[in-house]
Amino acid sequence: MQLTAHPAARASVRGSLAFVTAAALALGLTACGGSDPVPTPTVTVDPNVDADKNAAPEPAAPIVWPLTGVPVDEVPERPAIAVKVENTAAARPQSGLEDADVVWETIVEFEVSRFIAVYNSKLPEEVGPVRSARPVDLRVVAPLNPLFVFSGAQKRMVTRIAQSDVQAMSHDAGVAGMSRSSARSAPHNVYANLKTIAKAADKKHSSAPEQQFTFAADPAEATAAVSGKDTKTINLNLSGAAKPSWTWSKGAWKRSEGSAKAMNAKGDQLQAVNVVVVEVKQKDSGLDAQGGAMVPDNILVGKGKALVATGGKTIEATWVKKDKDTPLTLQTKDGEPLDLAPGNTWVELMNKGKGSYELS
Repeated sequence: MQLTAHPAARASVRGSLAFVTAAALALGLTACGGSDPVPTPTVTVDPNVDADKNAAPEPAAPIVWPLTGVPVDEVPERPAIAVKVENTAAARPQSGLEDADVVWETIVEFEVSRFIAVYNSKLPEEVGPVRSARPVDLRVVAPLNPLFVFSGAQKRMVTRIAQSDVQAMSHDAGVAGMSRSSARSAPHNVYANLKTIAKAADKKHSSAPEQQFTFAADPAEATAAVSGKDTKTINLNLSGAAKPSWTWSKGAWKRSEGSAKAMNAKGDQLQAVNVVVVEVKQKDSGLDAQGGAMVPDNILVGKGKALVATGGKTIEATWVKKDKDTPLTLQTKDGEPLDLAPGNTWVELMNKGKGSYELS
């Protein structure tokens, strides 16, 4: 069966062919006549336009607790609470240290150590024993703009606290949420309920604290875990009376006081995700203790040596603090930011020229 085109279609094809032929002859004549050929238009595309249209949106920064780097759906508007906790044999086992985001260990008079336990992500109902304030406390907590919980202080120390930016929460002043326990004798029996104390925050001290340290997104990405050397135990000689140690066991640094395990009131050994040793210069605070004993203070502005322990490894570092109100930051020896692993941190203030540590 033979297919034939419709007469109108054949006419259309012939017309099209004639037009194409005429156009080709015209172009040929122009070329033969020596005239310049018609230029082909160029189209330019702005690369920035396409890039902007096709660029993937930047991922939102993860929301984390400011003092631990642990992810959270939303950071509540509540302040940091710094509590002065005793660390003598009469005070052990302490309550609530396991819930602190950061614990600072400092040396006071008579070479004993005390803790400044800082809370934000957890607010336990029992922390203590709570003891008296010292000048170094204000240097440690100033960047947090916190509620500062203590029991007792010299008159000159009370004046320093009143002149600082902290909100004082003193047992002597009858603050709600602080009471004595009948299970222990004074002065080792004052305890604080942080849920109650948090309700007393004024407008100036009701906001969440700023981030203090920097944290890796994953524990395996922490600086010490990546670049540090394997370490089993950190033996600290902070003073004649304070010789704590940290041993890496079952995924955490476990604390001991001398040869004895450091336990909490629940019967568990105290532990940390990160341990940071900060070498600082000691100075006379200008306050005197019993018998005229010197009350030490520490210089916490400038920079100095540090040791960071994370993930069963340690790395030498540098601490830097610009002024009293800025956080103490950690850097590698090359000056790069040093990231901790998400979780709680214990900071050991070691007196330069007096304290020391050994790694094994």
